[in-house]
Formats: sequence, C-alpha cells, structure tokens
Amino acid sequence: MLSFLHPLTAPVTYTRWLHLLLPGAAVSVWLFISTDTPWVPVVLAALVGLIPGMRLAEGVQAQLLLTPQERGDAEATISVAPSSSWSERWRTALWLEVRLFCAGLAGMATVWLSATTVDLVRSAVGAEPSAEWFATGLGTHWWAALLAPVPLVMLLAVVVSCGELITAAARWLLGPTQKQRMTALEERTEQLLERNRIARELHDSIGHALTVAVVQAGAARAAHDPAFTERALAAIEETGRDALDDLERVLRVLRESGTPPGQRPSLSEADRLLDSARGSGAEVDADVSGPLEQVPASVSREGYRILQEALTNVLRHSGSVAVRVRIKVAEGQLELKVTNPLKGSATTPGDGSGLRGIRERAALLGGSAETGPCEGEWMVHASLPLYRIR
Repeated sequence: MLSFLHPLTAPVTYTRWLHLLLPGAAVSVWLFISTDTPWVPVVLAALVGLIPGMRLAEGVQAQLLLTPQERGDAEATISVAPSSSWSERWRTALWLEVRLFCAGLAGMATVWLSATTVDLVRSAVGAEPSAEWFATGLGTHWWAALLAPVPLVMLLAVVVSCGELITAAARWLLGPTQKQRMTALEERTEQLLERNRIARELHDSIGHALTVAVVQAGAARAAHDPAFTERALAAIEETGRDALDDLERVLRVLRESGTPPGQRPSLSEADRLLDSARGSGAEVDADVSGPLEQVPASVSREGYRILQEALTNVLRHSGSVAVRVRIKVAEGQLELKVTNPLKGSATTPGDGSGLRGIRERAALLGGSAETGPCEGEWMVHASLPLYRIR
C-alpha cells in the first residue's frame, strides 16, 4: 500500500480525530446557549487548567486517544499524574487553549468540507446545493462528481495535520518534566541493578548446589560403600534444601521487582519482618529511633532488604536465638545493625551470596556494610547516606 494512504488504515488517525472533536462539541453547546459570549470557553479552559486533577484527566484522555501505543508504558511521552507544581498547572492551562484552537480547525474542516462534498454530489445529480458551503452558486453539472472526493482528501489532510500537531503539543505540555524523567531513570536503573544482582545470586547458589550434587552422586556410585553413600545422600539433600530456599527467596524478589518501586516494601513495614522472625521462634529486641518517614524511598527499600537478609541469616544459621535490631536515623545517615549470639563455627553464616548482596546494596547507595563475628556475636551493620548518588 502506498505510504500516503497509510493514515487511512491507521486506527490512531480516527482516535485523534475523536479527540479533536470532543472540545468542539462542548463549545457548540455553549454557543447554542449564548452566541454573544464566544470568549467564555477560552477563559474557562484557562481557569480549569489550574486545577491539579485536570492534568491527570487530560493526560489519561490524551494517552488513550493520541498515543494509544504508549498506554501502560513506563516511558510514555505523555504523563498521567495530577499537577504537582504551578509550572505544571500553567502548562495544563496552555494545553487546553491549544486543544481548543486545534479543535476549532478540525471541527470547521469536518463540517464545511463534508457539506461541500454533499453539495458537489447534489450538483452532479441535478439538484441545487442545499446550503451556503463552498459549492454555493455552482449550479448543476455532471462533472461536479469528479470534484466530490477533493474536499474529503482535504479533510483527511487537515485531520492528520491537526492530529500530529495536537500530539506534539500534548507531549510538550503534558509530558513528564525533567525531574520526573530523572526519577524514572533512577528507578529503572535500580531495577536493572537489582536484576543483575539476582542473576549473580542464582548463578552462585544454584550452580553450587548442582555441582555438589553431581560430585557427591558420582563419588557415591564409585565408592560402593553404604556408609559413604548415606553421607553423600545426606549432603545432597542438605544442599538441595538450601538451594530451594535460595531459589524461593530470589523468585520472590523477582516477582516484587516487577512492580513499581514505590509499591515495594520499605522500612516503614519493618514490623512485618520482626513479627515474622518472632513467629519463627527468635527473641527479637528492636529499637527504632529517628524520623524514619523522612528516609528517601530508595534508601528505605534497600534498608528493608538488608534487614530481611540479616534476619533470614539468623533463622537459617542460628535458629531460635536472641536477636537485637537497631535502626537509627540521624545526622544524614541510616544506621541498621542486627546482632545475634553465635552457637559455634558450624553455625557461622560465612561469606555467602546473601551477605555479599548486603554489601553490594549498601555500596550502590554510597554507603557501607560490615558483616562478621564481633565479640562472640554475629553482626550485620549497614550505614546508608540519606541522599541519592548522582
């Protein structure tokens, strides 16, 4: 199909046409009520645009009808959110004025050019034009039928041009601000870093478990010793259980990372982790101090994960023991410390992927984390700055 005919088959052409005609219908109703005050819709549009919720309503409608291919896309060029500043309110007011202007052009073209086509057809069949449109005074001529498609082609050109114009205006006036783009980019970067870390954890834990299982199974088959075989099977079972635990934890994080970061757990939900640990038999002594609600979202989310991993290590390696949790917000820092008594070298968590993940999370935020034995206890201590690294 020829490229210039593509707008005829593109559904977005007609959704944009509908978007252009909607304000015209409202203006027509007003002009029917009062023809002496055509300026009122223009003034009302400017005033309504200052209402914060109007930007949300216009954004939803514009995204649905002007850029339907971007609907639900996190990187959509038209934002769907209420005005959060006076700058966005004035941009919304200007958008409504531009929309009224484009609606006027498209509405006039739709009415006048469609009526002209009708009059040309009437002229071709021997009837006089029915109204004062562009074909007024043409008379009756058979060759008017040849001209009848011309207004429709002109109408299509006007509709396509106005659709492109109103879409460009929507992306400019209703699109995300530079600050919103930076925030979205930071959130996307956090998600990618989280997924890369999860991929490393899967490779380390599952790869190690499979290697141990293969080596132990091969050695047991070659040994022909029932006692050795029993020990190998026990080792395979223990390694498999640990790998299943790691896999379940990682998959849970993967499922949660598919949701917007703002909806993922933060330190404000730390009580849920503490209650879960208590329910597993641990004696948790928690102390939270400082304005936890003022902690930036990214820091709060990573703090939650660090606390979750620290408590998981306690339950996995030490069982039902006394755990001290200290969370403190002061002097531009979030201090998170988890300590528990060691029961011996066999229960030492070591330096696995979970502990490495704690240190990586802290490093990504410009902070630091220490894990290891300290005065007869196992300690996890993370210090995170309360600002974003640029």
